[in-house]
Amino acid sequence: MGAGQSSEKVVYNETPIQFSNDLINHLSDELASPETNAAQQSILDHHVRSRIQAELARLRDEEEGVMTQIEQALERENIDRERQSAVPGGEDGHGDAEDGGPSGVPDGAVRSSASLMEDLKEVQSKVERFHQRRSLDDVPEVKATSEMLVECYRQNRTTSLNCWKEVADFKDSVARAEQKFIDTLR
Repeated sequence: MGAGQSSEKVVYNETPIQFSNDLINHLSDELASPETNAAQQSILDHHVRSRIQAELARLRDEEEGVMTQIEQALERENIDRERQSAVPGGEDGHGDAEDGGPSGVPDGAVRSSASLMEDLKEVQSKVERFHQRRSLDDVPEVKATSEMLVECYRQNRTTSLNCWKEVADFKDSVARAEQKFIDTLR
């Protein structure tokens, strides 16, 4: 099949061709030692570097894809595990099913990360409200007695025991402010 379709023509030269010994030696030396010159080596190096860079980029992309798949699989596995480990509060004796924590989950139940995040946001908002209320501007009595106490300490640097009345007044005003704050929480 392949030999019959090939159309090779062999041409015989009737004129003898002779090459000089120098040319033959030069060509045989070139074949025996395939050294490349600097330009050829530079082109070859550039080509090898570009192939290596392309392969590295392909491997990094592949690694990123594998990491993404692993993260997604672990995330699904964790969610499944959370769902399986969640038990109703009445079964483990830690509370009734009607009792609920801040997120409405029974007290004895295992909470998912989503409900824990909601609880965390709720606690953070309470802390922010607490810090807003902590300002001394809201309790002028404490601010005034504090300033009187500081002024007394400045006037009596060496005899701070002389400021006992101001200290007692400051303690009383703080106690009243604390009681007022506790009453607002009820």
